[in-house]
Parts: sequence; structure tokens; C-alpha cells
Amino acid sequence: MRLVIVSGLSGAGKSSVMKILEDDGFYCVDNLPVPLVPDFMSLLDIRETIEEEKSGNLHPDYAEDVAIGLDVRGLRFNSGTSDDTALDKMLSVIGFFRKQGYSIDIIFLEASTQVLVKRYKETRRIHPLFRMSMPGSKSDAGSAPGDGVDVAESGVRVGDAIELEGRLLRPIREAADVILDTSSLLVRDLKQEIDRLFLGENTSSNFYLTFVSFGYKYGIPTDADLVFDVRFLPNPYYVEELKPLTGNDKGVEDYVMNCETAETFLKKLTGMIDFLIPNYRIEGKTGLVIAVGCTGGKHRSVTLTNKLYEHYKNGEFGCKKDHRDIDRDRVRKQGDLQR
Repeated sequence: MRLVIVSGLSGAGKSSVMKILEDDGFYCVDNLPVPLVPDFMSLLDIRETIEEEKSGNLHPDYAEDVAIGLDVRGLRFNSGTSDDTALDKMLSVIGFFRKQGYSIDIIFLEASTQVLVKRYKETRRIHPLFRMSMPGSKSDAGSAPGDGVDVAESGVRVGDAIELEGRLLRPIREAADVILDTSSLLVRDLKQEIDRLFLGENTSSNFYLTFVSFGYKYGIPTDADLVFDVRFLPNPYYVEELKPLTGNDKGVEDYVMNCETAETFLKKLTGMIDFLIPNYRIEGKTGLVIAVGCTGGKHRSVTLTNKLYEHYKNGEFGCKKDHRDIDRDRVRKQGDLQR
């Protein structure tokens, strides 16, 4: 099991990092109250997982990689029953689990106050400290001592709230394994850095290719990133013995692919896809939906979609295919007969 704790200043990109980790296969829990972190970590105890696996009760999709998002809002749940703060307790428990051999990484996100203020202005979001009373404020007298103030009543500005938040989260920043300054990072740059840190060389495992065949008379798939029209190829529909068949049948496949134009098109298309994939990944995409269309979505598009799938299915990326309209004509004819 691998555990990543994501924290940092509000507006520095914590939510974006949690989304990236979720796409990378992590089970993500965001805004967990800090005092509950030790209990949650206990639930993830690998020894309990092994026992569940031995007894046959472990679900096959059990997530081995877990990410916990923590921010300043989680501090409001500090009960103040001892001199230790909630953060100190949490960090103590993290140290204990590390000694037991657990892989635990803390990543702290920050940005310059000027950049954070600009982001708040652009998004028109309210800083979380304006909606809560922090430990040590006059409206939270039962909490443990701290250097917080009641921001909502003090009249301070966003910049002051950001500075206060930095002081409140200082213990977790000092314990962080990675500190990322996102002041000049785009989301795509942030994704590349997170993937580098937590996926290493295995970054291709979270990229999927989906090949979809369709018929133009039924409309283009709404989720398609790339659409290719193969209506220029010979149409098996006009061959009597091939008309009731589909591109999944060898006769139709041979008829379409025996055309030199089809072979040339397939070669050029795979070359273009190979060129596009790394460039799309640089932009932060986690997959491509490639749609291939003919008139009815039954013969030519199915054949080419199958060929593309066969070309990429054993490659470095996840791959799947879907023949959206292959049975559409048959269903329509049955409906006409019933009427």
C-alpha cells in the first residue's frame, strides 16, 4: 500500500492534484478532518488487508494506492483535549506507520501570495478562513491554543488570510517530503510533475485509447476527440452476399482491406495517431476517443476500427473498442416488422 497526503495553501492546486492522482489509480479522500487521519490510516493497515485476502473477503478492486487531501478546514475539528494539536498527533501517527514499513509521502503545495490573490480574484472564490473560526479565535474558545484569529469578524483581507493559513499549516509543511511551488505552473505542468513523482516511468498506464465505429446517418459520437470518415472505401453493402454481414466477418474484412487504398490509409492513420499521442499527453489528456465512420456503421468503419484495435491492443497504453451502430439496422428492421 502506498499513501500520499496532499496538503497546502488554498488555491495552490490541491484539488487539481487529487484529480490527477485519482486518474492515476489512487483512491482519493478529500477534506478529511485531521483528527480522523490516524483512524483512517488504521483502516488501511496492510496486515488487515492480507487477512481479508486470505479469508476471501477482499474485493478484487481494492485500492492499494490511497491519497488523502488535507487543508486548513480540517483543523476546525481539533477537540483540544490535550496539549498536542491535531496536526502534531497526525504527524506522530505518520511517523509510527513509517517505522512499520509503510510508504507514506507528504506533498505540500504553495504559491506566492500575489499569485494566490490573483487566482481568488479570477475564480471569485471565498478563502475558507472567511467561513470558519480557527483554533484560538474568540468564537472557538474551547479549542487548543493557536495563532489563529476569527477572520470573518476581523476585517482582514485575502492576503492576510493566506499568510495566516501558511502559519497554521507550517507543521505539515515542515514534515513534507515534497514542496511544490505552483506559482508558474499550468495544470498540464503540474500533472507531469505529479506523474513523475508517483508513476515514475509507468506513466503510460493511465492513458487509454478508445476506438469507436459509427454510422454517419446516426450521428457522430459526442465524446469523440478525432473523427475519420472512411466512406471513400469500397462499400460491401452493394455486394449481395456481404450485405447482411458486418466488419467482424472475414468476408467483409477481406473485401475492404484488399483495397490498396485501405492499407495505405491504415498505415498513414496509425502513423498520425503515434505522432499525436505524446503531444496530447503533454497537454494533460489521459485518453483519446478515436471515431471511424461510414454510412451505416456496419461494414467499413467496423473493419477499420478492428484493425486499429489490433494494432494497439498489445501496446503500452490501455485500449478498447466499441461498435456503436453495428446492430442498428437490424434493430430498426425488427421494429418496422413489429409495427
